[in-house]
Amino acid sequence: MKYLRFKHQDTISYGLLEGDTVQVLEGTPFDTYNITDRKLALTEVEILTPCDYSKAICIGLNYKDHAQEFQLPIPTEPVVFIKPSTAALQQGGVIQYPAMCKRLDYEAELAIVIGKKARFVPITEVNKYILGYTCANDVTARDLQPKQGQWTISKSFDTFCPFGPFISDEVDPSNLAIESRVNGRTMQKSNTSNLIFSVPFLVSYLSQVMTLLPGDIILTGTPGGISGMHHGDTVQIIIEGLGVLKNTIG
Repeated sequence: MKYLRFKHQDTISYGLLEGDTVQVLEGTPFDTYNITDRKLALTEVEILTPCDYSKAICIGLNYKDHAQEFQLPIPTEPVVFIKPSTAALQQGGVIQYPAMCKRLDYEAELAIVIGKKARFVPITEVNKYILGYTCANDVTARDLQPKQGQWTISKSFDTFCPFGPFISDEVDPSNLAIESRVNGRTMQKSNTSNLIFSVPFLVSYLSQVMTLLPGDIILTGTPGGISGMHHGDTVQIIIEGLGVLKNTIG
């Protein structure tokens, strides 16, 4: 299934995305739902973020080439930080370039979407708690990152967590082509098979630390090739089977 969250005539709903058509659901994929007979053209709806998260948990340095481009050691345990819910941004939204930032970076990432409350989950049972996957962009004020000694400020500005456009449960997260483009030029190109810490490991590991709630997302890290963006740029995150997340820089 490909779940799309959208607004139509001031009503927010979920639907099943089938090509250029949205089959409207009664209810949400995080609970019970019914598939209605109502269909809308994709051009008729406003695409929203695929869910409202209580927290976006992010994994740093989870591709070897990304750690190497910063001349940092390969992590032996996940590097974890959190983005607030106010950072969320939908497909087509404008990423705001903060006045206090001098270099604004894209980071293409596969995001895991948690489907039901998860705590102390064995690695063998992780799939029971995952609704699906989506594209994400871990936008970063790169010049502010080393000043803080930790990453909260550089990662947490409003609009710094674009994700979408839909959630899919039809992909294998261990082998997906992942790419970022700025103004049509490919900047990052890799595969999720290169992740240091796998999707099952991350969900299980994080559930030992905190309760994962329905709608929470886990950004699994970015490959090498990061660089700066500028006012007016268009950035795309493209992941095999998950469509294209497209935003502009304000």
